[in-house]
Amino acid sequence: MRLLWVLPPILMACSSPSVNLQPPSTNPGSCSFFPANNIWNTPVDTLPLDPNSSAYIQTIGASLKLHPDFGSGLYNGAPIGIPYATVPGSQARVQVTFEYASESDPGPYPIPATVPIEGGSSSTADRHVLLVDRDNCVLYELYAAYPNPGGSWRAGSGAIFDLRSNTLRPDTWTSADAAGLPILPGLVRYDEVASGAIHHAIRFTAPQTRNTYVWPARHQASSLSGSQYPPMGQRFRLKASYDLSSFDPQVQVILRAMKKYGLILADNGSSWYISGAPDARWNNDVLVGQFAKIPGSALEAVDVSSLQVSPNSGEAR
Repeated sequence: MRLLWVLPPILMACSSPSVNLQPPSTNPGSCSFFPANNIWNTPVDTLPLDPNSSAYIQTIGASLKLHPDFGSGLYNGAPIGIPYATVPGSQARVQVTFEYASESDPGPYPIPATVPIEGGSSSTADRHVLLVDRDNCVLYELYAAYPNPGGSWRAGSGAIFDLRSNTLRPDTWTSADAAGLPILPGLVRYDEVASGAIHHAIRFTAPQTRNTYVWPARHQASSLSGSQYPPMGQRFRLKASYDLSSFDPQVQVILRAMKKYGLILADNGSSWYISGAPDARWNNDVLVGQFAKIPGSALEAVDVSSLQVSPNSGEAR
């Protein structure tokens, strides 16, 4: 359906007074990103390998290194990563028209004037907009979002998620992501890394996917049918035997989550690009340098089918 906005291997940080690195608020209040028994929040460290694990790793790139698609500072005048913001329940709603209207939630959406847009206001890439109504615990996500004169917006697609529910998108529907999944629950966020633990799976991209999807994904974005191509929603994890002792303590937090909760393939993009939110406190040299040590062969694909309670629910056993 689309390619994720990607960065070259070296991130260049700079400053600009015209761009705000921090969104208006990133405090979700009492909202959690889905119930504790949601598949996003369920460990996969003891689950069996997917039978096609080796083929998937080779297709995405066994020798290619992991890359953090987030950081601090600016690249091409915009924050590095997928930003998000939280708003109060009283935030004014605006109308949004959609290119993929038949698979989009009509809204309206609580978009403030200062909403952060992935890639910045002048971007022509994915332009994701992620917003949490922190009073009602509702997540709003847009893809290819552009403001119109007069206050309304237009977007490629949009999805609304009740963060207190395990309900998935309707089957075959996209979201703001090609896999029909939410984006925000899979981002690496600085505050959780600073707390010492990440308790959820992490979103990532691959350049070639199959024309199918596996639970909890709801949508595919490919014409390829070969079994060597991973389906949307495929879960991966960092091998339990992979030694973390030489890594920076903050990077170790991310890698431990990759071992326990794994990664979810959510969109077409560059190989092993790990999604996260921009934050001025990230150290780009540490992130890029240390992830560049980790080859795709350090990962393996996981079969999560035993965790499924219902194909239409994200609830995990």
